[in-house]
Amino acid sequence: MTLPVASVLSDDEKTAISALSAKIRKDEPGLELLDRYYDGAQRIEHLGLAVPPELRHFMTVINIPRIAVDEPTIRQLVRGFYRSGDSTKEDPALREAWEYNNLASESTLVHTDEKIFGRSYVSVGSNAEDSEHPLITAESPMQMGVQVDRRFRRITDAFRMYRDEERVTRGTLYEPDSTVHVVRGRNGWVVDDERGRDDHDLGVVPIVGFVHRRRGQGFHGLSEMADVVQMTDDIARLMSNMIVASESLALPHRWASGVKKEDFVDKAGKLLPQWEAYMTAIKATSNTDAKFGQFDAASLSNFHDTVNNMFAWCAAILGLPVRYAGQQTSNPASEGAIRADESRLIARVNAMNRFDGDSWAWVMGLEERFRTGSWGQRNSIRVLWQDPGTQTLAEIADAAVKLRQVQGLSVEGMWDMLGWDEPRKQQEASRLQSEANDPSIARLTEALSSGAAAGG
Repeated sequence: MTLPVASVLSDDEKTAISALSAKIRKDEPGLELLDRYYDGAQRIEHLGLAVPPELRHFMTVINIPRIAVDEPTIRQLVRGFYRSGDSTKEDPALREAWEYNNLASESTLVHTDEKIFGRSYVSVGSNAEDSEHPLITAESPMQMGVQVDRRFRRITDAFRMYRDEERVTRGTLYEPDSTVHVVRGRNGWVVDDERGRDDHDLGVVPIVGFVHRRRGQGFHGLSEMADVVQMTDDIARLMSNMIVASESLALPHRWASGVKKEDFVDKAGKLLPQWEAYMTAIKATSNTDAKFGQFDAASLSNFHDTVNNMFAWCAAILGLPVRYAGQQTSNPASEGAIRADESRLIARVNAMNRFDGDSWAWVMGLEERFRTGSWGQRNSIRVLWQDPGTQTLAEIADAAVKLRQVQGLSVEGMWDMLGWDEPRKQQEASRLQSEANDPSIARLTEALSSGAAAGG
């Protein structure tokens, strides 16, 4: 069958698909290994010389890589978007786009993949079902190959390759002026007749990269797990050997001399099984020269101390409080102590937010271009993040009340500190107005105040 001219890939498109698909296949083994470490499914090749193969099912993996990824990720919470020059007003259109695409949850996928693989991607495209709400989609780096222009820090070509439910290899080529959906057949890549080509004339590739620990020489990033992968394997070996050792020392090792097998019989005179004879607490024999004894149990403290020290090193490398590694006192830390203990983690998350904030701002700029048909002012969108530190409601409320008492904060400012959204603030403003206009509530408030003063 002869394809229409519009459905034929150009030579440049074929070259781009060939180069980017080769990059995906080249990166695949390394990314799959990182994925297994995050899932705790990596293979420990060597547990120890003293452990025979039949005991390898005792292998225990402490998933430190997941801690390395999840702890900063759960603290990266986007609060809203505003225009540069006015951080007091959230942009309602961008908030609507964020909520329409469920990005409160989808953004966590983006940040998680970014820290696992060192990079992740977000695509922006038109919505055939609702033109007023462009689609924003998290894309897996395991399926994505990109070409980056270092001067403008912008993706110039991108290709997503995947297999559908019927195991057919498909792909999407993103270029500055068009997006082409392709399928691989017997004779190579061809345009997918069902989805075809979208000539959007955008001028830029609608793919935004999120790069973790980016450096000046490249945009591949570095996994957050990179510094603890080797330690994770070492701890797994120690833990597995400790469990094997504890299994062999679960019962005290006993010895006996001057006895025969026939000495161990039950009430009926039948020989006891070997394990039952071993478990018997009382042993007796007619041989006056027989002796019984028990070996001293071995101590496993060397395993405990080594594992605890390695946990502490992992926490130090990742900037995590040592209590995250299970090392803490019996008394819970106070709110201020928790905040101080997390100072390095908070600083690291704030640094991540600076880079990821630029990427989310570019994503929302693309969304606005698809929605309105025109570009907004360059670098005009800014991101507001939630405080990454551990805070309790009592701590926040106490600080807000103290600021309010010295007239350093308005009532609405207190609501902002508590993290209330606009509907909640409007509801409370209405309630306060109703209370002010209700004389019975005023009398009740006065009575409560008088009673408190008298009791004091």
